[in-house]
Amino acid sequence: MDNHLLTVLTTLGLTDKESKVYLAVIKLGTSIVSDISKSAGINRVTTYDILEKLKQKGIISHFTKKQIKYFSGISPETLLEEYERKTSNLRTAIPKFKALTGEIHHPRVRYFEGIEGIKAIYTDTLTSKTEILNYSNSAEIRKKWPNYDKEYVEKRAKKKIFLRGICPKDATGEIVHAQDKKYYRKLRLVPQKKFDFTNEINIYDDKVAIISFKDELIGMIIESAEIANSQRAIFNMCWESSEKCDLK
Repeated sequence: MDNHLLTVLTTLGLTDKESKVYLAVIKLGTSIVSDISKSAGINRVTTYDILEKLKQKGIISHFTKKQIKYFSGISPETLLEEYERKTSNLRTAIPKFKALTGEIHHPRVRYFEGIEGIKAIYTDTLTSKTEILNYSNSAEIRKKWPNYDKEYVEKRAKKKIFLRGICPKDATGEIVHAQDKKYYRKLRLVPQKKFDFTNEINIYDDKVAIISFKDELIGMIIESAEIANSQRAIFNMCWESSEKCDLK
């Protein structure tokens, strides 16, 4: 079996044998215990016990046909979403954990560099439990990240995370705005000469993500309920004003 994949799964909390059984199920598709056991290199009785444990974790499902059990595994994408959800739940609960120890919560700032770092910021927004409030330049981000719509926008829309955004009215902005309904968002265009944003700001949950696309690709996530709420109020003020903007 692929040692790298086994390592990835064990770092997520699966045991070595659980990882081998999961990989065997994914490789074989819907299968019976004996085939899974052979592929995983683990005896049949142990394999059956592991499958039961993975069922309890929601990673494996089964159905019975003619008194024979057939097992299937969730896709790696679904597995990733499940672990992202758990991570998000823990992250959201951290202030409460700190309150138990009497620790004062200070803003947490994380810095990112390069296109992969920028993608990591956007991946974090996909854990949002609130709508995303966004200032952006539709053209700039797509210059640096050509597959942005497929790799991020489609995922956000699929997760039903609504976005309200303010962006300059240019050729790209108008094209993007025309697809609002398809991508589960509402954009407002503002005069480019007056408000030509070159970076992007995303406000979501208790976080504010700031990303620069000019010169160096850099970004940060500030995690603070106070800062996020203040930025949310400022955005809503801008949102109300943008409705009256003269776009001629």
